[in-house]
Amino acid sequence: MYTRENPSARYTELLSQYQQLHTEGEKNLGLAPENTFPGQSLLTQASIIKKLIDATGAKTILDYGAGKGKQYLPRPVQVDGEAKQYTSIQHYWGVDSITCYDPCYQPFNQLPSEKFDGVISTDVLEHCPEEDVEWIIDGLFSFSNLFVFGNIACYPAKKHLPNGENAHCTIRPGEWWQEHIKNAANRYPDRVFEFLLDVQIGNGPKIQRQRIANFEYS
Repeated sequence: MYTRENPSARYTELLSQYQQLHTEGEKNLGLAPENTFPGQSLLTQASIIKKLIDATGAKTILDYGAGKGKQYLPRPVQVDGEAKQYTSIQHYWGVDSITCYDPCYQPFNQLPSEKFDGVISTDVLEHCPEEDVEWIIDGLFSFSNLFVFGNIACYPAKKHLPNGENAHCTIRPGEWWQEHIKNAANRYPDRVFEFLLDVQIGNGPKIQRQRIANFEYS
């Protein structure tokens, strides 16, 4: 079994590939470095994460796989259904701190030593090697005190790695992810968790969302 201290050779290889994308950009789509994994995919999940924060009273957040972290820069945030405009994601969430971690981006590549109330990981796990998924998901739970949230794409990415491979290196059905998530969750029975799996229907653009969670919103 692989671990954070002893990851697979594939994990080490992919770290190098993603580090290169961060510094050189994604050439297949013509993306400049600053627009490659900027972190913007979080915004579509922000309101769901807000519900978890409110439900658990979380005040500190770790974004595991935050990319370049641009999602947290001060900028106007408008949420559907709300008239109020927020000055940042942190303001919208009402938390005391947000910490970014991404092993492939040097400003955020130092693994935190502390724990956080909530741990989020959006569009990250499908970029991890299949043989390392178990310890990575376990890590999400081990860093949290209250809740874990994840969003996983179960279909090929538009981006490609410098070596030509698809950037989503682990494309598995929802049942496969559910098994790994529940295995980890069973080791942390006091954590609230919610994972959203986006599954492609056939070969077309239609996506079906599956939810794996141990609670329902009131």
